[in-house]
Amino acid sequence: RHVHTLRLLSLPTERCFRAFCLVSRSDITQKGYEKKRSKLLGAYLPHPPETHLIHVTVNTSLEVSGQLIQIPFISFLFFSSSDVHTEAVQAALAKHKERKMAVPMPSKRRSLVVQTSMDAYTPPDTSSGSEEEGGQGEGTPTSSQGSVSMEHWISRAIHQGSTTSSSSSSTQSGGSGAAGRLADVLAQTHVENHSAPPDVTTYTSEHPVQVERPQVSTVPRTTPKYGNAELMETGDGVPVSSRVSAKIQQLVNTLKQPRRPPLREFFVDDFEELLEVQQPDPNQPRPEGAQMVTIRGEPLGVVTNWPPSLEAALQRWGTISPKAPCLTTMDTNGKPLYVLTYGKLWSRSIKVAYNILHKLGTKQEPMVRPGDRVALVFPNNDPAAFMVTFYGCLLAEVVPVPIEVPLTRKDAGSQQIGFLLGSCGVTVALTSDACHKGLPKGPTGEIPQFKGWPKLLWFVTESKHLSKPPRDWFPHIKDANNDTAYIEYKTCKDGSVLGVTVTRIALLTHCQALTQSCGYTEAEIIVNVLDFKKDVGLWHGILTSVMNMMHVISIPYSLMKVNPLSWIQKVCQYKAKVACVKSRDMHWALVAHRDQRDINLSSLRMLVVADGSNPWSISSCDAFLNVFQSKGLRPEVICPCASSTEALTVAIRRPTDDSNQPPGRGVLSMQGLSHGVIRVDSEERLSVLTVQDVGTVMPGALMCVVKAEGVPQLCRTDEIGELCVCSIATGMSYYGLSGMTKNTFEVFPMSSSGAPISEYPFTRTGLLGFIGPGGLVFVSGKMDGLMVVSGRRHNADDIVATALAVEPMKFVYRGRIAVFSVTVLHDERIVVVAEQRPDSTEEDSFQWMSRVLQAIDSIHNVGVFCLALVPANTLPKTPLGGIHLSETKQLFLEGSLHPCNVLMCPHTCVTNLPKPRQKQPEIGPASVMVGNLVSGKRIAQASGRDLGQIEDNDQARKFLFLSEGAVLSSLTCLQLHKRAEKIATMLMERGHLQDGDHVALVYPPGIDLIAAFYGCLYAGCVPITVRPPHPQNIATTLPTVKMIVEVSRSACVMTSQVISKLLKSKEASAAVDVRTWPPVLDTDDLPKKKPPQLYKPSNPDTLAYLDFSVSTTGMLAGVKMSHTATSAFCRSIKLQCELYPSREVAICLDPYCGLGFVLWCLCSVYSGHQSILIPPSELEVNPALWLLAVSQFRVRDTFCSYSVMELCAKGLGLQTESLKSRGLDLSRVRTCVVVAEERPRIALTQSFSKLFKDLGLHPRAVSTSFGCRVNLAICLQGTSGPDPTTVYVDMRALRHDRVRLVERGSPHSLPLMESGKILPGVRIIIANPETKGPLGDSHLGEIWVHCAHNGSGYFTVYGDEALQSDHFNSHLSFGDTQTVWARTGYLGFLRRTELTDASGERHDALYVSIMECAVFPWTNLLVVVVELEGSEQEALDLVPLVTNAVLEEHYLIVGVVVVVDIGVIPINSRGEKQRMHLRDGFLADQLDPIYVAYNM
Repeated sequence: RHVHTLRLLSLPTERCFRAFCLVSRSDITQKGYEKKRSKLLGAYLPHPPETHLIHVTVNTSLEVSGQLIQIPFISFLFFSSSDVHTEAVQAALAKHKERKMAVPMPSKRRSLVVQTSMDAYTPPDTSSGSEEEGGQGEGTPTSSQGSVSMEHWISRAIHQGSTTSSSSSSTQSGGSGAAGRLADVLAQTHVENHSAPPDVTTYTSEHPVQVERPQVSTVPRTTPKYGNAELMETGDGVPVSSRVSAKIQQLVNTLKQPRRPPLREFFVDDFEELLEVQQPDPNQPRPEGAQMVTIRGEPLGVVTNWPPSLEAALQRWGTISPKAPCLTTMDTNGKPLYVLTYGKLWSRSIKVAYNILHKLGTKQEPMVRPGDRVALVFPNNDPAAFMVTFYGCLLAEVVPVPIEVPLTRKDAGSQQIGFLLGSCGVTVALTSDACHKGLPKGPTGEIPQFKGWPKLLWFVTESKHLSKPPRDWFPHIKDANNDTAYIEYKTCKDGSVLGVTVTRIALLTHCQALTQSCGYTEAEIIVNVLDFKKDVGLWHGILTSVMNMMHVISIPYSLMKVNPLSWIQKVCQYKAKVACVKSRDMHWALVAHRDQRDINLSSLRMLVVADGSNPWSISSCDAFLNVFQSKGLRPEVICPCASSTEALTVAIRRPTDDSNQPPGRGVLSMQGLSHGVIRVDSEERLSVLTVQDVGTVMPGALMCVVKAEGVPQLCRTDEIGELCVCSIATGMSYYGLSGMTKNTFEVFPMSSSGAPISEYPFTRTGLLGFIGPGGLVFVSGKMDGLMVVSGRRHNADDIVATALAVEPMKFVYRGRIAVFSVTVLHDERIVVVAEQRPDSTEEDSFQWMSRVLQAIDSIHNVGVFCLALVPANTLPKTPLGGIHLSETKQLFLEGSLHPCNVLMCPHTCVTNLPKPRQKQPEIGPASVMVGNLVSGKRIAQASGRDLGQIEDNDQARKFLFLSEGAVLSSLTCLQLHKRAEKIATMLMERGHLQDGDHVALVYPPGIDLIAAFYGCLYAGCVPITVRPPHPQNIATTLPTVKMIVEVSRSACVMTSQVISKLLKSKEASAAVDVRTWPPVLDTDDLPKKKPPQLYKPSNPDTLAYLDFSVSTTGMLAGVKMSHTATSAFCRSIKLQCELYPSREVAICLDPYCGLGFVLWCLCSVYSGHQSILIPPSELEVNPALWLLAVSQFRVRDTFCSYSVMELCAKGLGLQTESLKSRGLDLSRVRTCVVVAEERPRIALTQSFSKLFKDLGLHPRAVSTSFGCRVNLAICLQGTSGPDPTTVYVDMRALRHDRVRLVERGSPHSLPLMESGKILPGVRIIIANPETKGPLGDSHLGEIWVHCAHNGSGYFTVYGDEALQSDHFNSHLSFGDTQTVWARTGYLGFLRRTELTDASGERHDALYVSIMECAVFPWTNLLVVVVELEGSEQEALDLVPLVTNAVLEEHYLIVGVVVVVDIGVIPINSRGEKQRMHLRDGFLADQLDPIYVAYNM
């Protein structure tokens, strides 16, 4: 009832769901809380398993019923002294034991908890990658293996004050179909001779307590018992029986934990938009070092026999050593499939070059000319065909654009690749035979045009399909120049795809620099596991290898999935000197490694780790070295490198012969890194990041570090920034994008004085890092993965590493986790999405989620806004099987991610909410009042015109009652009078009633009801109209009837014969005690005689009738209406609507309370016009009934409710043409008034007007009225006044009780429609509900009303006088303190409009801006209930959408989101939501929600 409810004006309601909020005032005792907490939490705390070590060797694939099933390798943790990160996570979780984090588990309907089918258990049939373009790859390793002794672990854990227990292996390898469970076993087994670290994360206690798990509700769904039908015993106002309230209480207690430090300052975004802005912490670390100097790589040594271009090198080897092997490809069994020699490569490339230039198009009009771009579309298992075609393009001087094979028309990111091809002007796609056959085909066999792709000619480059070039044709081999050699694609953070052009001179220089830094020599054998179409795989395995006549053993990813050890076996088999891998390849090999005696890695002189800059790469390297050092692997062989599409190879660790020089390693404080500062920390600390060096700058290159944001200014030596490189060997531009090219490839770094440090441009690498001692380059993250939350920087990869370290093998499917940020309320918020194992239970997932939150909070000191779990294999994939990050983010934002679990933490993350409502300077009693102006402001008051003395004449007044399109009965005033007399006689004789006795009239809508009403008046009784019980739904509707009869102290019940039987039926006795009904009289059989005399009220202020109705708060309130108020009411409506005897008015309203009752029963008797009565319930059978009646009787004025309007809009929206043909015409309607006690529903009235415009309905005819309990009609659209207006107000100003009008469509605008014209005789003032002082114009306050037809008070059995007197008899605290006002409990404002009404004066418009009960604070939480239209799978998508929308629009944090079926939200007959009933149903667990999410 107070202004605090203002915060929630209204949620943006989508068509598909209605949303509103509820919350209560109650608390729980500390003891009760402790008890409840232990009961709730006990079930989720893992019990300590026994401590023992396990040594198992495991096969990587097993045969189940004759099929080979591959075990999904789960990202896997070994612990070592270097892998501080994992230890830190476990230690952080152990620390949380003291914090007692109680996270309420969400409730989910049984049908949503579905186990995934067996096919999800086998790993996906795609290769896996932690791709640049794709965020985190599948099987992202976090492994590091060290033989740390058990004692060290235990002593360390005890030292940290936590009881430990070793993680024992789960050996429940179930029967034949248990591949997923076996993965568990596999994942938890450790390689021999290495102790398993204890799981310090389990909550343990000295005496393990057996706690019952809270049962998932399996109560059969019954009709919800709303309201007081089932009162719950409450302790301190919290229902005891309720699971829901316990969870909310738990949530409240969680939220009581200390938040981030409070913030002080605010920024003004727009007018009075006051959000908190994060102030820099005065104690935050700042860079203190000197300004860095540019680091120069060693000079690029010129070797005499280096070829002048890469094609020249190919020509040399193709002619001198044609038999030398160039490339060996493998089949999926690991057998050599094909060996491509240098001779074959040379001759076939020439053939391809000739055919591209001469066999496409015609001689006069060739399709491809030198310099044109062509697409190369080859699968990952065919490097030979790719290599031949790539060199063919170089020889033809055509620019190849290698892209991925589009598998389906809807591939993630495929559309963006199409845009790239379009912008490059590609018209030809070169491909292999097998790939061409595998592409999707249309019905006529042609390849369809993929979404977003240009029209392409597909050309197969297999040698057998090509023409032989003529003897005299030879490619022109030039020295390397500045022409573009090839274009490499790159996927950006937002999903767009750019093409980076690499010139021929850059290509050659890059190969030379790699040759020098890697020490490549002729005929060396190199094993390549990487994607050969781009990045490190292309540079080493296709380009530099040919320059040095090396032999590449290419391992396709399909083989790696079947046998993760294949690359190690090939290194041994071929005695390879070099291998190019990613850290996950080392990791998978570790997991699959059996104690194989024949492994010998002593031939390796260099192991290039392509993703050496990832935070998890260091642990993979250490673990790999630990296991394989005994197999001849030397520590100095491991060479991490850093690269980017723009700058090519940025840095690489050189293979040295000196094993004494240890690699560079930094243990950095996460806190420092988040402020962009390098602070070396000790390994014992929790929040540290251990990084390894990626070697030194490339030969012939310059490197510097510039600030990540703003102008490219050099960083200090202890500051993190973006690495920039100046070298010939970098990309040249983004194809066709000159502006972006300038920002990336033409950067001129500046010193602190502002002078550029070099005349040559630098290229931004997109990598964040620093240059350490000895010129070693360290990378701490990528610009694309950077998330700035509250001014602090976090790296997505670091957060992935932390989440994986929690319990990777048990829970996350193949290590597939995506981390990104979304902007909500002017700040970035972190979202973590993980794929869960098919066999994980609800409890597993919830426990994992709460532990991930704790780990990220402890280590990164940042909150996760949303943590979502999706079923295995459902996130969009990149071509190599990694997660497509931008697509995942897009799905999240659109609400189509379909998670199976969601945990949102807006309470912990959102710290920049607006400061509390500001008190406005009051118009105080001391202000000088001059007329209506107070200190220069006009007081917000208004009134309708005066009620003159109008003569009454009793002519023939009549009623007409319609049902199902036929006139059921009609009644003139004379007939009504005679019928009422008979009823009065019956009351006196059979009922033995006295003057002033109360009579309940339980009738369906109709003429009987009206006759009974006047019969009561004639007999001197006080009638109360009551809606009869619904015969199909007695259980829920009858108790309300009973309650009204009891509360109103009715001496008897009058009704029809049918209902009389119903009240005493067997069904009724099941719902209420039928013996306690007062006498029931049925009026179907009336006495013939007249009463001796008719009752005339002695005092006009005596009670005429009681108006009972259930308000939206669930409160049953009966308002007393005196004879004076009733006739004043009728007179006011007669004047406003110009009702005369000749008029016909159609009324489609319920006749039980409010204005509906007055129009149905009183007005036509008072004014003499004819009323056509249409019961709204008839519209459920025949939606067109009301409009057909309006058209047939040529009605000019009609009244309806919102529910009637909605029925017509939904039921007839598509039938306007057929209605028109039936002759339905609404052109005569001049007013169609919606009767409601709420804020006008603009969207509904507008869509109604639009729908029926074609049937002649004038859009200005539709308007609304406004009434409330204390005054049943305050505003009503008349006939002569100006049309109703709509204004747009600024919601942020409303929050501070100010009304500021804005333009339509401006941000934060809320449309409000005028609630009709103020009725004659009504005075309104806007008052401050707290101080009761008058407010000025355009201030928001409570609407107070003074008029003759105000109710005279509540009729209550309990007689709460204080409440009553305040509502009906309030006085202003100053100003006009004499007038008696009634308080409506509605907030609104008055505004003078420039429109004039019929009397030539300006009129005042009243806008009601909020219902009295839009929000219920329930233990200070906001509960939002949404009805879902659609499949239950979409329920969880609504949780982030609703939370974000309410935050953005209303600056309110939603505490609980409840998703329910359509029709669960109880609505009364007037179409108003019954929030209190809903709340009671929710707390009593009667809603059967699809999903309940408790936001943290």
